[in-house]
Amino acid sequence: MSQSRLIDETEMASESRSAAQWSGPLFVVGMFRSGTSLLYTLLNKHPQVALMYEGDLFRLQPFLWTLGAGRRWTRCDFWNGVFHRHGLDPPEVTSGNSGLLAAIERVYREYACRKGALIWGDKSPNYYDFLGRLAQDFPDARFIIIWRDPLAICRSAMHAAQEARWFSKAGMNHRILMGCRVLKRECDRLVDKGAGIYQLQYEELVRDPAHAMKGICTFLGIPFVSSMVSLEGADRSAIYDGGHHSLVRGQRVIADADRAEILPNKLKRKIERYINMWQRENHGAWPISAGCRNWEQREPSTAERIFDQLLYRSLRGFDFVVNLIHFWVPRRALEAWRRLKQGLPEASPSRGNTPLSLNPNEPKR
Repeated sequence: MSQSRLIDETEMASESRSAAQWSGPLFVVGMFRSGTSLLYTLLNKHPQVALMYEGDLFRLQPFLWTLGAGRRWTRCDFWNGVFHRHGLDPPEVTSGNSGLLAAIERVYREYACRKGALIWGDKSPNYYDFLGRLAQDFPDARFIIIWRDPLAICRSAMHAAQEARWFSKAGMNHRILMGCRVLKRECDRLVDKGAGIYQLQYEELVRDPAHAMKGICTFLGIPFVSSMVSLEGADRSAIYDGGHHSLVRGQRVIADADRAEILPNKLKRKIERYINMWQRENHGAWPISAGCRNWEQREPSTAERIFDQLLYRSLRGFDFVVNLIHFWVPRRALEAWRRLKQGLPEASPSRGNTPLSLNPNEPKR
């Protein structure tokens, strides 16, 4: 055997061992209503994968730093129910004197360990503008980005608004439309840096789930499991209740049913203009949108782009302030406000400790 052949085989064996030893983190990210919940559910059917569902603990670091160790985990569970949704006990999984980042990582690893899985991580659309920070904190992290036609995303969000109040808040579709471009930029930066990223289209996932999941398994270095192409028997206990998750609670992988156009004409034209511009900038490769060739080839004006960016930044600034308030205002005041907003009766002494999640993704009970 020649020396060059021996070196090649040694390097291949080393790479194989490295790939086999990789255990995370894995982050599944996409814009809201782009199929992240479906992808999460199929991925978690693999015995070696145990992602948390919108734990968002890494995203919440700025708020957790402001709280004392005794308050941060109970307040976080109060915020989005991350611990009780995943069957975890905050004191048990966060004990120790390690730093905040290490404690957060321990939560995710503990969830995977209890399933007997190797790969840990999180699925959340809330990471769409946070990829760079995740890659900085975890140089070995891998990312799966799922894309969907922006028109279909906004249609789906408007239908979801009928079931979940969060999607009906002012400026939601503007956040989604501008957020698509933010996610694309974050993704491109990581690709340029050589990060481990796998990208797929929602439309391809629902059309041929077997092909899509085989590609993901190859990317993760794990064997393909045939049960990953079906929702039958999937664990959906961590997913929020609500009709907007009805498809992922079914047994088969199916796309949204064709429904009457719900987008206002003004919003639809705006989305089309941005799609035209983004496709020109990306030489037609992104975003993929059905029927775009039939549109007028108009793009947003400079004034429109400036105004839309200012509005987007204002909305995101407002979101940050709301989150900060939720982590600083006394819990009893937040409970009273939330019950009033949801039309629930005032808590009696026997119900005073009932967890009341403030996560905006959770629908009205």
